[in-house]
Amino acid sequence: MRVIAGKARRLPLKTLPGTDTRPTTDRIKETLFNIIQPEIPDCHFLDLFSGSGAIGIEALSRGAESAVFVEKNPKACACIRDNLAFTKLAEDGKLLAMDVLQALRSMEGQSAFDCIFMDPPYECGLERQVLEYLAQSTLADENTMIIAEADLHTDFSYVEELGYQISRSKEYKTNKHVFLYKRK
Repeated sequence: MRVIAGKARRLPLKTLPGTDTRPTTDRIKETLFNIIQPEIPDCHFLDLFSGSGAIGIEALSRGAESAVFVEKNPKACACIRDNLAFTKLAEDGKLLAMDVLQALRSMEGQSAFDCIFMDPPYECGLERQVLEYLAQSTLADENTMIIAEADLHTDFSYVEELGYQISRSKEYKTNKHVFLYKRK
């Protein structure tokens, strides 16, 4: 796994051994960033369920002003710190080593993020919990792009009830990215 483009282009990233995390493959990461690249320069990026930090680091490498990484696994947190230091992007990254909902509550009242990416463990319903929280939060407004990575079978039919609209969905072999905004 590596950084695909930008300041840290081609630098390899550490990943966690084992099956605790599912690193987003370079090909899927490249497709994702081809879609969201217009939103990245100077944005404030939130990477939930960060794993190795590869998505947030890619955003920083491509010109995001800042990135907040949220991860509760201590080994993954160490991996994020190492990757931020190795890519020389640590100055613009902040790691919150805690549960995602706890982290969101701790940031409440801050300005809205421009882009929020989440890649929660599959089939646990965590994306719904995050979307329910963000629906009433200051951390996301109608200009915030929210991207959920989920397995192909994850149902997002409830999001309109929460006040979101799906602007796009991109399916891959085993998973998908769903792009949402709060309705205006």
